[in-house]
Amino acid sequence: MQVRGVDPIPEPGEAHGQAPVRRLRADQARRVADVLRHQIHTGAFPDGLPSEPSLAEEFETSRNTVREALALLRDEGLIDRAPRLGTRVANRKYDHGLDALLGLQETLKGHGTVRNEVRAATAVTAPPAVARRLRLEPGERVVYLERLRYLGDTPLSLDLTYLAPDIGAAVLDLDLAGTDIFVLIEQVSGQSLGSADLALEAVSADPHTAATLETADGAALLMLERLTRLEDGRPVDLEYIRMRGDRITMRGSLSRTAPEWKVL
Repeated sequence: MQVRGVDPIPEPGEAHGQAPVRRLRADQARRVADVLRHQIHTGAFPDGLPSEPSLAEEFETSRNTVREALALLRDEGLIDRAPRLGTRVANRKYDHGLDALLGLQETLKGHGTVRNEVRAATAVTAPPAVARRLRLEPGERVVYLERLRYLGDTPLSLDLTYLAPDIGAAVLDLDLAGTDIFVLIEQVSGQSLGSADLALEAVSADPHTAATLETADGAALLMLERLTRLEDGRPVDLEYIRMRGDRITMRGSLSRTAPEWKVL
């Protein structure tokens, strides 16, 4: 008897006579959706996704499982489905690299015009935690910037930036609306940027941020904290960046160093 929502799939060891393991169809649908999602983000399916029978054959699963996988992607806003028209990609994400120190304009070059709505640009007393990160004395002033960043007419990120006082004072006189902060820092400092420490986590959009980024309350955001240094090692830029999780994918290439231990 087939249990609703449960499909049998072979697991390692079945070839040695073990009985097949029954897993929830939702588990299998998630597996299918993960592979399809990656394909969508890398530009696959310009003419629409394959049919349900084709996907079922490709993933060696049932049409019901494929249907649930496609429902997951539809709920994420990635695909549209219509009778007789099939399944088409509704939205693609933009890749944001994790292995190169680039501004948003540099990252999205070729995808359209990045512009900045400057919501704040002023000198403030550095919060103690910010002063420590920028190696400043307690009570020192820094330049605080808040920018809503668009690609065309779509808001992609809300950037809160603290700049070292000398760098920030000079940046305030430059084109904040049309230029990446990284470019301006290099221009006023006469140095190239050297390195950055970053932390990336998922957060939910509070109502105000959701309205600002034109997304739903509670929508998934990528929260990036980044401390950037000049090539001489001096920290000059501390940023807290909220990016729309439905429009940006973080990507990078990693290499494995010699492991400290091995399983022999």
